[in-house]
Amino acid sequence: MSRKNIVEKKIAKPDPIYRNRLVNMLVNRILKNGNKSLAYQIFYKAIENIKRRTKKNPLFVLRQAISKVTPNVTVKARRIGGSTYQIPLEIRSIQGKALAIRWLLSASRKRSGQDMAIKLSYELIDAAKDNGIAIRKREETHKMAEANRAFAHFR
Repeated sequence: MSRKNIVEKKIAKPDPIYRNRLVNMLVNRILKNGNKSLAYQIFYKAIENIKRRTKKNPLFVLRQAISKVTPNVTVKARRIGGSTYQIPLEIRSIQGKALAIRWLLSASRKRSGQDMAIKLSYELIDAAKDNGIAIRKREETHKMAEANRAFAHFR
């Protein structure tokens, strides 16, 4: 890591079909063992399933799900004077989106069933309707930050 130069922020490239950066961020997180074509197949099957189930624009459902799962604050463990405190920190929108995508994918992997595309589509639909495992994770994080608000001055 260079100490002299400021690191440029990398902007995610849009995906080939929908021309959307958010889709590419999601596909890159689905990715396992470098198999990107399989990750795209999983995502596009999930999009088709969302379109069939909700009769709405699937990208709108995706944006809605990610915006509802995106946290405003998070807690970070800091060791101060021999004890560890959970310190609440506000997070930027880009990091919030990354967390939301990570939570959505982990929640969809935990769901029962065998096809990842179907599990992902159900989790996205649930998140857009304000319920599901990822929404619960966001609420849990917000409760932790609220409970530890007294330690905010340790930033």
